[in-house]
Amino acid sequence: MKESESTVKIDYSRRSFLKKASAASAGIAATGAVSGFPMVWANKLKDVELLHVGPSYSVIQEIADQASKDLGFKIQVQTAWTDALLTRIANQPDTVDVADLEFWATKRIWQRGNLQPVAIREIDLWDKIYPIFSKGEYPNGAKVSTQGALPYEVQYASGPGSKEIHSGPTDYATIIPTVYNADTLGIRPDLIGRPIESWAELLNPEFSGKTAILGIPAIGIMDAAMAVEARGDIQYGDKGNMTRAEIDQTIEIMKDLKSRGHFRAFWSSFDESVNLMASGEVVIQSMWSPAVTAVKTRGIPCVYQEMKEGYRGWGNGMGLMAHLDGLKRDAAVAYLNWYLSGWQGGFIARQGYYSAVPETARDHMSEDEWGYWYEGRPANDNIVDPYGNLMGKAGEKRDGGAFAKRMGNIECWNTVMDENRYMVKKWNEFTAS
Repeated sequence: MKESESTVKIDYSRRSFLKKASAASAGIAATGAVSGFPMVWANKLKDVELLHVGPSYSVIQEIADQASKDLGFKIQVQTAWTDALLTRIANQPDTVDVADLEFWATKRIWQRGNLQPVAIREIDLWDKIYPIFSKGEYPNGAKVSTQGALPYEVQYASGPGSKEIHSGPTDYATIIPTVYNADTLGIRPDLIGRPIESWAELLNPEFSGKTAILGIPAIGIMDAAMAVEARGDIQYGDKGNMTRAEIDQTIEIMKDLKSRGHFRAFWSSFDESVNLMASGEVVIQSMWSPAVTAVKTRGIPCVYQEMKEGYRGWGNGMGLMAHLDGLKRDAAVAYLNWYLSGWQGGFIARQGYYSAVPETARDHMSEDEWGYWYEGRPANDNIVDPYGNLMGKAGEKRDGGAFAKRMGNIECWNTVMDENRYMVKKWNEFTAS
């Protein structure tokens, strides 16, 4: 989008941040609480360091480097998968400043009080955030599937300092939405040689020994459930919150398949999933969008296949740790606002992910990129990822089509079940059987 066409333009440069900071602190100084604060702020800003911790698909060094350049203070990043991050937040909360959490994980950790609510008035683009997060609905007012942990259900805190998640909108957010996607199965169309339209194909004996599933229990069992339900074995009440009986039935089906050599692998890392598919050892499996892209960049056909039953949705957001206050907290809020202002959105779009504020991401994408990634149009030219690797050739369309079509067909959301401990125990029994 040309600059003159943009409906949202917010400058999150160091100068902009200092201007806002000075305005805010002037009000404090007028009360006599602080004297000369704007000068102190400006002098000390360069010494601020924030540590942003979370999964590698969301916490990316290049994004942190750009934020540091634009804001004038240092953003450090460390990667940690969600379970490891939750343990760290619980036991060593002062070792994290900004926590990058999956929405379902927020439900597990919020009541400890180690994160602080963020006042919505502090987030300049809150009213531009995609409404599946802020309202639990699509722009046309249609409701989003509530199977699993719908992000909206854990989006709001009861109030400042609250350890409670509120069931509807308030003036305080738990975490600020940043990145999300709609997940499905990856396939090798050249090795399969026919149309694939259903999750049930993951269990098809035709592909015995050439399928793989994600080994992380909370997500793997939901992929299994999508396939089991699609095949007609079980009709779940909520695939994201199974009863013990449903868990038992699902695991027995999966054990039977495993005993017959159906699964080639239970992968747990990005690289493992890429190698399984690229080598041809596997022709259909659980996959993440950038993993499909990684296979394509090797010149190997791979499709992130749209399924008639829909997608499994997920979303991440950034939360502020409770220990942040003063200048460091204000810098963290500026970082949250910078994240929504567009540069990060353009970067992650080129990996196949979506921004919480699509219209600012558009300002950092070419019209051809926007058409390919968000609108489902054929590319006019070759499409590359943030590192210059080929993603799609001229004339190709993105797998799954337009943003509205993909996100509008979410069947269930990543979650933590009420019977999580029991589910993990049974899943581990399955993988070890």
